[in-house]
Amino acid sequence: MDRSGPGLAVVPSHRPALLPEGPALLEIRRAVRAWLVAHPGPVVVALSGGADSLALTAATVAEAPNVRALIVDHGLQVGSAEVAATAAARAVKLGVVDARVLRVQVSGSGGMEAAARKARYDALNLARGDASVLVAHTLDDQAETVLLGLGRGSGPRSIAGMAAFDAPWGRPLLGVRRGVTRAACVELGLEPFEDPHNTDTEFTRVRLRHEVLPLLEDVLGSGVAAALARTAKQLREDGRVLDAMAESVLDADAAEIEVSAIETVEPAVRRRVLRRWLLGRGVTSLTDRQIRAVDALVGRWTGQGGVALPGGTPEARLVCSRRHGRLSVGLEN
Repeated sequence: MDRSGPGLAVVPSHRPALLPEGPALLEIRRAVRAWLVAHPGPVVVALSGGADSLALTAATVAEAPNVRALIVDHGLQVGSAEVAATAAARAVKLGVVDARVLRVQVSGSGGMEAAARKARYDALNLARGDASVLVAHTLDDQAETVLLGLGRGSGPRSIAGMAAFDAPWGRPLLGVRRGVTRAACVELGLEPFEDPHNTDTEFTRVRLRHEVLPLLEDVLGSGVAAALARTAKQLREDGRVLDAMAESVLDADAAEIEVSAIETVEPAVRRRVLRRWLLGRGVTSLTDRQIRAVDALVGRWTGQGGVALPGGTPEARLVCSRRHGRLSVGLEN
């Protein structure tokens, strides 16, 4: 049952015919099957109506029982309700046990793209129940994410891209090219919805997709997207080791940190210690620059003032300060 608020449910009245056995759909089914073996449990599919999510829905229905589809209507385009209803109807024909449209209001800071993403993920999280949510990010999406992280200089955690499972979000298609999902839709006889935002060059990711990655492929040779995805995987593996080392250094629930307890720790590990501790002290999000500024209170201490961090109030900012050899986080006017 949808717990996210008003929505439209489409319930199938019969089981669909067997899906075709084309090579593209079979590749996607193998990817979904491997993900389900690694992460067993109930799943729902986030469906937009585009080629990636349609192919994911078809493959998941073939590989898992009692699959539900969740379709988010952002209301940002004329006809968005019809697009969502069509996606729900297609999900039913593919064999989901329930297809539900979730209508959201997009607002907030950070631009339309970020606001829409937050509204979408919030709605999916509320409606999923106890199931994991499968999203249709592909290898191409992973490559774009790595390039965005590189361009922003936001550190290895950003360049590491997206994980196959970051509860409750599952990404079975991170090893599948976007062209394969389109070929699967041809095999299924489905014409996917083409989101006009995906060709709008006002969005940085769109320019990466249509201008930067093709240029890199031309200059460096084919296989750039796959190489970027491999780099992301290697960084995630290294990051897990460093995170485990950081967890052994300090209790993240500590109200304060004795500088002497961490000043000799290797900087890569120390920054992870500080990140865990800051998030535990009410900091809502962190950039690499902010973490490094806090780390300077330990490793390059010259008597400097505190570091302003996100998570304060309209009346007071949240600040990490060093006093008498200790780090603490508190509100300052």
